[in-house]
Amino acid sequence: MKIACSPLARAAACLAIFAAWMPALAQQYPVRAVRVIVPYAPGGGSDVISRILAQRLSESFGRQFVIDNRAGANGIVGTEIAAQAPADGYTLLYVSSPHAVNPSMYRKLPYDTLKDFAPISEVAIAASILVVHPSLPARSVREFIALAKARPGQIDYASGGSGGSPHLATELFKKMAGINLTHVPYRGAGPALTDVLAGQVQVMFASSAPAMPHIHAGRLRALGISTVKRSAVAPDIPTIAESGVPGYEAITVFGLLAPASVPRAIIDTLNAAVGKAMRSPEVGESLKALGADAAVTTPEEFARIIEAEMKRWGELVRALKLQVE
Repeated sequence: MKIACSPLARAAACLAIFAAWMPALAQQYPVRAVRVIVPYAPGGGSDVISRILAQRLSESFGRQFVIDNRAGANGIVGTEIAAQAPADGYTLLYVSSPHAVNPSMYRKLPYDTLKDFAPISEVAIAASILVVHPSLPARSVREFIALAKARPGQIDYASGGSGGSPHLATELFKKMAGINLTHVPYRGAGPALTDVLAGQVQVMFASSAPAMPHIHAGRLRALGISTVKRSAVAPDIPTIAESGVPGYEAITVFGLLAPASVPRAIIDTLNAAVGKAMRSPEVGESLKALGADAAVTTPEEFARIIEAEMKRWGELVRALKLQVE
């Protein structure tokens, strides 16, 4: 006997099959290597911390999580690649604060920052350190501000690109300190830091991760740190807020995203694995040595963090008219 089945009934049956299939999908994932796109150049703070996470995820799942650096246009190049990737969980996107800045910095993006990605978890937060080449005659934030006021526009500062964390941290500092510095953008924080080390550029707000070894070695001079409270890792570095710029704060947020429409079961599986990895004592010690702290969230909490960062930095970009084409 043949039984007629309405389109609605068939749709309901398909949904039931899909719901039953989802737990099995999460249990099997991943069955092959996972690509983690880092839309920044190798050597910067984002790259260093992403590799710590990728190693732990590889160990947890028994599959390789492979870092794929796709630098360019303040992270836009790599982010676009991730947005267009299949929503199967085998391409992920590791981001830092510029991801939330770009919507206000650039008039048009080839993706939607919120709609085209599924948040997985925040991963870590890190301070920036105001560093100068040892040849610059300034040994404190106050001395640097005085020097900059005596030489308006004559001191160059490096950044990994317009809209990046070092760029905005410096612009916020300039605004609050009442000084004028000349921006020298690079294609990535790594190359920018290299030129500061070489003395080609005098100053930079550097991610704590790659900067700390050079500070300890005397190749860079640390003037101040961008958090409200002093860092436990570098308690001898005063905060910028206590050094003549009250209220100053600029931290970098790191996190993991997937292309939109990745099944929720995979998102939850990854979220649990990220939480386990970042809460491990070994990872905690590695991050502290780099001047960063683990910061694990639910997908929903990370979504709210991204929206809050977009609002906060967007206001600065608009106020300073930093938008570019």
